[in-house]
Amino acid sequence: MSALHLRGIGLPGEQPVEYWVDQGVVSTEPIAGAETICDSGWIVPGLVDAHCHVGIKLGGGGGESIEGLIAQAETERDAGVLLIRDAGSPVDTRFLDERVDLPRIVRAGQHIAAPKRYIPGLPVDLEDEEQLPAEVARQARAGDGWVKLVGDWIDRSIGDLAPLWSDDILVEAIAAAHREGARVTAHVFAEDALPGLINAGIDCIEHGTGLTDETIELMVAHGTALVPTLINIATFPEIADSATRYPVYAAHMRDLHSRVKDTIGAAHEAGIPIYAGTDAGGSIVHGRIADEVEELKAVGLSPTDALGAACWNARTWLRHPGLEPGAPADLLVYRDDPRTGSDALAAPAIVVLRGNVVKTR
Repeated sequence: MSALHLRGIGLPGEQPVEYWVDQGVVSTEPIAGAETICDSGWIVPGLVDAHCHVGIKLGGGGGESIEGLIAQAETERDAGVLLIRDAGSPVDTRFLDERVDLPRIVRAGQHIAAPKRYIPGLPVDLEDEEQLPAEVARQARAGDGWVKLVGDWIDRSIGDLAPLWSDDILVEAIAAAHREGARVTAHVFAEDALPGLINAGIDCIEHGTGLTDETIELMVAHGTALVPTLINIATFPEIADSATRYPVYAAHMRDLHSRVKDTIGAAHEAGIPIYAGTDAGGSIVHGRIADEVEELKAVGLSPTDALGAACWNARTWLRHPGLEPGAPADLLVYRDDPRTGSDALAAPAIVVLRGNVVKTR
């Protein structure tokens, strides 16, 4: 592996920066004989998709083939995503860690749900909620510091979204994860599951379309993060159109969609930490982090904060370094300022992963 040299404008500081890369790590000290691969442009740490499913088959549940999930990871890498929080996968993707040309993955194990209360083929289904703390502990040991609960889903007996777990069992389950050193997140579309999850100490909420003034205040008080997956929420009207047997549920989904800009905007205004996640896998194609960043701008994040939600801030949250000396050399070079729009952000000129140039345009 030969040493590399790059200079350009760094973000978020907007100041000239100069880096050398040797043995897969970043240095700010000159290295003799390094090959200059960039002498201008915008340099940022590798992007983060904080809600991404490598291993879920596109088009509807179930596990993807080895070839298919490798293609998913390659698509994310080519879009500049070099760190993925895999928010639940039904297949074991740890063999990808041996691939130096593919993104790093922070895994949350397998979704935990109740029978017939989530997408078939994805979760571990628990017949009795008393099993939840033990299963959470098991998934915590199987993952990379995260556990994923299904917090709510359609209950066909009432024809609407409803919580899966009692408040008391959530307290036990989240405490079990924390004892294992893991953080917990949950899929939540509607309103009713949120108070119990937040009061139980959950670390993050996925989607969050049912947030209210009261639960936003709770999230602020508890320091709970939010990954709103806005390009997924854009599909709510289609989901409603397909749910003709459940008119109350369909109306609820349309209502959640109609006010999402105000909901997530209010969460941002209140100071809730927000991170970018596409929910790629299943119904959302991979490689759309630039679209998610644009949607974050539309709900009120500044261009710099929206990019930070998919870059330096998300890396700090996931406990992965940016471009400080000694950090792994996972970085991107852009010809144009990547904050200017999705076309610029989706087209990194150079992708460096683990100190290797893995993609150029």
